[in-house]
Amino acid sequence: MTAPAKTVLVSGGTFGIGRAITLGLARRGHAVVAFGLEAAQVSSTAQNAIPALREQLDREGLSAELMEADVSQANDVARVVAHAMARFGRIDGVVNNAAIGPLGTVLDTDEALFDRIIAVNLKGPYLTSRAAIPYMIAQGGGSIVNIGSGAGWGKPNMAVYSASKGGVVALSAAMAYDFFHQRIRVNTVIPGGGGIVSGMSLGRVGGDAARFGKGAPGTAAGRVAAGDDIANVVAFLLSPEAETLSGTVIDVGCFAQQGGPIPPQPAL
Repeated sequence: MTAPAKTVLVSGGTFGIGRAITLGLARRGHAVVAFGLEAAQVSSTAQNAIPALREQLDREGLSAELMEADVSQANDVARVVAHAMARFGRIDGVVNNAAIGPLGTVLDTDEALFDRIIAVNLKGPYLTSRAAIPYMIAQGGGSIVNIGSGAGWGKPNMAVYSASKGGVVALSAAMAYDFFHQRIRVNTVIPGGGGIVSGMSLGRVGGDAARFGKGAPGTAAGRVAAGDDIANVVAFLLSPEAETLSGTVIDVGCFAQQGGPIPPQPAL
């Protein structure tokens, strides 16, 4: 039996992993409200993404609401939520995906950049969840999926990004506790395995997608991960099949929470 369609908000949903999530949910028949910024952000190549995503949706005969909005601004988030409620009358799911990932130690990262990283990566999920949860409570439940990072357990030259993503893991667990009895499930997905093209990852290699995946351990599938792999897990966590799961962390090819990363495969 086909599961009923849900209305899902996807932050950073117009490029990279978020784009794959938007398309994956739209292909499953869900009503998606995807939002992001069209101007390039610090350390990211993602920009002017909405027209290309709209063309892709049209080619596949799909639809989604695409909006320009800043996840770190409460007024922008409120506008997105108001649009979703006016258009669809409910909010069943939230995917907190928007993030920026400048590299650097605490010495390399000035205060303004620190504030911006935390504002997007940690305040963004807080603002979007805070705006959507009252509607979920009124409806009798919902699902929130936060996109974390293996850096959330600490990685070199990623001090503030690591701190922000570690905060996402903790925030997810806290919200899972806080709204357990309201049937609002909160889970975290960790992308990994190398090769996932996003504005952030492109920005770290000077925009050269050909540099992805080289030397990466990949996944148990025998290949590097792709955005669709993340989208598939997100779709599962939003589905009735995952109705008992909350407070979980799912690594997609990463093993970060279990002492990873996987070492490279030895040469034969």
